[in-house]
Amino acid sequence: MKTLRPPLARTPGGAAAPRRPRPRFPVAAALADRLDDTAVVDVAVRLAAARGAPLLLIAIMPPLPPRTVPRPDGVAARAVWGRALPRLARAGIAYQPAVYHRPGERHGRLCEAKGLLDVTVTHGCSLLVVSRSGPEGLDACTVMQAAAIRGGPLVHAASPAPWAPLAAPRPPA
Repeated sequence: MKTLRPPLARTPGGAAAPRRPRPRFPVAAALADRLDDTAVVDVAVRLAAARGAPLLLIAIMPPLPPRTVPRPDGVAARAVWGRALPRLARAGIAYQPAVYHRPGERHGRLCEAKGLLDVTVTHGCSLLVVSRSGPEGLDACTVMQAAAIRGGPLVHAASPAPWAPLAAPRPPA
């Protein structure tokens, strides 16, 4: 099977220069401290492993009280990231933490999604994984609409795990 490869860059002396590895853009995962976060992390790990890229874990936090300085290493954010770390350790994928605080006042439905996309683009991510049934204003549909208006990044919707009722134990016969 023949594969097409771009030609090697030539140096002024005529020798072939070594290829530079392609930059690996991180894959972002939006974690909102919900049960759906496990599905989001699983999909993001699969996509990051396929690309050979690190993972950006974005913890979505509630609005900050007025006149409060945001702390990127807060206890609540570490708890959200901590739930995803065992899955990352099993896959052997590098990660970088980030925090997104939701806006305090009531804005349009695309405003929160735009803020999440700003965090994603700031860290150089080309792909964002969001829960299909995420919190209001940050569900996959709204984030996809904001990304289409903004012009990127790509948004992948992670389906939540199907709910199964707990089975009552049967009495011994």
